Amino acid sequence: MFRQITETVFASPQIGTAAIAEAKALGIVRIVNNRPEGESDDQVPGEVIEAEARAAGIDYVAIPVGHGGFSQAQVDAMAEALDSAQGPVLAYCRSGTRSTLLWALARAKAGDNPSVIASKAAAAGYDVSPIRQLIDMFAAGG
Repeated sequence: MFRQITETVFASPQIGTAAIAEAKALGIVRIVNNRPEGESDDQVPGEVIEAEARAAGIDYVAIPVGHGGFSQAQVDAMAEALDSAQGPVLAYCRSGTRSTLLWALARAKAGDNPSVIASKAAAAGYDVSPIRQLIDMFAAGG
């Protein structure tokens, strides 16, 4: 269920409470929820995931991303969530795509090579081409 993007970053479709044990077993230290609350009737509320994660000793951060695109504040928050984690991070949304795209923008902002970002995402089964221009812009310092 979890797709490994880098040694320390995983992306996933919507998780439930049972996934917390799997995350713990992988050494995940922080879960990032990129899904807005109430996006669909079948999603587990973020507060439920947060409570289970914290009970398991895993930090939890919510950086909701709607379908309207990404803001600078969201990119900055994701960069902070990734950079300040003391171990592997699991980010999730409905399909894992928004989480991966937000990771890609955060890494581009940090100066990572856009082609490397794209290949890591692709190896995990995610396509960053819809935001490739943004990735290039962030990587160029824009």
